[in-house]
Amino acid sequence: MSENADSLWSLRPLDSWSPGGNRLDVFGPCSAESEEQLTRAAEGLVALERPFVFRAGIWKPRTRPGSFEGLGVTALPWLKSIKARFNIPVITEVAKAEHVEACLEHDIDMLWIGARTTVNPFSVQEIADALNGVDIPILVKNPIHPDLSLWIGALERVMGAGIKSVAAIHRGFHYHDNRPYRNMPNWELPIELKRLHPKLPIICDISHIAGSPDLLHQVAQRALDLMMDGLHVEVHPDPQEALSDARQQIDPDALEYLFKGLRVSRRAVNDPIFIAELEKLRSQIDEIDTRIVELLVERMKVVEEIGEQKRDKGVSIFQLKRWKAIIEHYMSQGSEEGLSGSFLREVVEAIHSESIDIQQRIMDGRMMDQSKS
Repeated sequence: MSENADSLWSLRPLDSWSPGGNRLDVFGPCSAESEEQLTRAAEGLVALERPFVFRAGIWKPRTRPGSFEGLGVTALPWLKSIKARFNIPVITEVAKAEHVEACLEHDIDMLWIGARTTVNPFSVQEIADALNGVDIPILVKNPIHPDLSLWIGALERVMGAGIKSVAAIHRGFHYHDNRPYRNMPNWELPIELKRLHPKLPIICDISHIAGSPDLLHQVAQRALDLMMDGLHVEVHPDPQEALSDARQQIDPDALEYLFKGLRVSRRAVNDPIFIAELEKLRSQIDEIDTRIVELLVERMKVVEEIGEQKRDKGVSIFQLKRWKAIIEHYMSQGSEEGLSGSFLREVVEAIHSESIDIQQRIMDGRMMDQSKS
């Protein structure tokens, strides 16, 4: 990343612009369907007495034509009315410059850029240009597919317009098979984003990850355990009657029940005995990790020798029978020790992929030598 890009990340702290201080919770229906529907949703949410930003989509980018695509500017006065009547900030999604301009005319407090827009740098830049000179918080959802650079690029385009109140929304990623989720969480991506930019607030859109009320608690708890800065939840007064994403929305009572069941994870650790014990265990992990790296290095040296022999004998790199045996060995030994199958599969696939790459480089080196002769 360039120095210029680094300078963009001088962000305002969350507690300077979030109604919840160091938390940013966003609740409300997927779509604005009527003024009465928004009012009922807001009444139910305000009764919970939790600081939040009220959300409702008015431009809905749908996968197929014929689906409910929102009411557009017709709904903006309704959001403005909710803001005035209940004294709560409001937010909606924008995908084009004209959306931004319409929202600013109606005093919308915050805007978010959706996953379908984040994937297109031209669209994000158009929004950023429309925001130039405006002081308004902007939230940026991750792109549909797991591309961290694309997510960071969208954030940087927004910050390049001078926006300093910025947060990311983790809403999961789409694969061919996302079961049991609507969108796979891939928690490692928001974790890496936080590592790269520790001051960037990240909130979790648990509705789009879960896709069903049954999974909301599990996803919300994981988000809190990973120290995310708030939750984004779709809340409708009558979820079964919703015109969009009915299956993943809950009513205000269900939201209250959800929060009562969550374990609070964000707290300071001041117990010196606990800290000392934790550091002792972490030292053990560091020693084990060192041994793991040493063993991986040793393994890859053997892989190099295998690659050289395959090269000299003209044998193909990939051997299906051997690959099956490696998987079976990992799964059998690991499962006996209580390791999950998905974890074991990821580990063995990563090791195998690196082994293939090493052998490929050896093969390519021989091909280069032949071309020179």
